[in-house]
Amino acid sequence: MSNEQNLEQKQGSESSPEGVRLARFLAHAGVASRRHAEELIHVGRVQVNGQTVTTQGVRIDPERDQIYVDGKRVQPTNRKVYILVNKPAGYISTAYDPQQRPTVLALVPPEIRQLRVYPVGRLDSDTSGLLLLTNDGDFALQLTHPRYSTQKHYEALVQGHPTAEALESLRKGVSINEDDGSVYRTSPADVRVVGQSGAGTSLILTLHEGHKRQVRRMLRAVGYPVRQLTRVGVGELTLQDVAPGKWRYLTDAEVRQLRKESTND
Repeated sequence: MSNEQNLEQKQGSESSPEGVRLARFLAHAGVASRRHAEELIHVGRVQVNGQTVTTQGVRIDPERDQIYVDGKRVQPTNRKVYILVNKPAGYISTAYDPQQRPTVLALVPPEIRQLRVYPVGRLDSDTSGLLLLTNDGDFALQLTHPRYSTQKHYEALVQGHPTAEALESLRKGVSINEDDGSVYRTSPADVRVVGQSGAGTSLILTLHEGHKRQVRRMLRAVGYPVRQLTRVGVGELTLQDVAPGKWRYLTDAEVRQLRKESTND
């Protein structure tokens, strides 16, 4: 059977139990998270046996099929790594930036980058703090998929002094505008004031979800725009002993705890 016929057969048998879904293979190989791998397929950046695949659900045989992303052969890695990075502001939370801006991968040594690690979720360029890197697609999916819930803790310096009413609105959930014009109602957030100085107030917020720029949009919605934002924790992880721009491996116990938290919250 030719490569073309073989690929057509695979595209037409998404329900077949044989083989591995292409997006899952890419995630396990450390190319990207499962959702990002689906985006790579959708825009035509993935080839199977020399043919571009844009259909979701295609199954491949990792032992026989040759998989390429942007022309580079993808080989699965057996070593799974889990890394905590204290991201400074100005770094992009992606494995590659077409505008050549510094990415978080520049914060880890080449031997780590060679293991195809990528960020678990994202922090905005102007947001600093705790970010996880891994090459374990299942782990990344478990911590980022909407059906799971991992607590994320932020310290925000906002302009002005939030009223009791504004804080209560955050605790109940607020409406924010999405990029497509729709309105999203956020889940309740834990929030407390930790200090005031001059025209600003420091807050600690805990969220159970992770919409794009959600903390900034929530605080803007109640009238107190963010001047500085740092993610200080994910689950029970903190930035203790990890200076800005530095990193460390997660312990086995920390990885197990994160998996447990994301399924039990």
